[in-house]
Amino acid sequence: MSILTEILGHNTQFVARKEYEPFRATNIPDKKLVVLTCMDTRLVELLPRAMNLRNGDAKVIKNAGAIVSHPFGSVMRSLLVAVYELQAAEVAVVGHHGCGMTGLSCERVLEKAIARGVEPQLIQTLRSAGIDLKGWLRGFESPEDGVRQSVQVVRNHPLLPRDIPVHGLLISPETGLLDLLIDGYAELKAAAESARKA
Repeated sequence: MSILTEILGHNTQFVARKEYEPFRATNIPDKKLVVLTCMDTRLVELLPRAMNLRNGDAKVIKNAGAIVSHPFGSVMRSLLVAVYELQAAEVAVVGHHGCGMTGLSCERVLEKAIARGVEPQLIQTLRSAGIDLKGWLRGFESPEDGVRQSVQVVRNHPLLPRDIPVHGLLISPETGLLDLLIDGYAELKAAAESARKA
């Protein structure tokens, strides 16, 4: 049986038994929070439980490494939509210890792509066309650095309201313990005090 067949078979029963009832919610996050986190499989159920998030509490965006790689890319667009259209009032960037994006090697990924059938000439064509594959297929030195870089991009985005706290956290994928790296409330308070003194 294929994975897709298994999913569709389960789904038919899920809907028939009305197992969706406990998950009913609106599209507006009850806790007014948008979370950017990693797509790591260990976080699928652990992260919401560790953060006390239930269905409907938060918008959750996932990608490899919880990275905002471009200020005008799809991740930042999703964060802005959550704020302006879906009433999110806070942002939390949550990376995790032992992230696979640590020290990601562009060359290693491209070698695997070639081994899976991507033509080396295509890679050269992309490079010749000005595509910075090394910059695009890059991770970070440490998960802490990744979170700090993403928070920096989000917090300094010209379209993000200045009163939105942007928090940075790391989660243990084994225990769910959260380490606070950046307290968005403290940063807003410091910015307000600095503006008042100026």
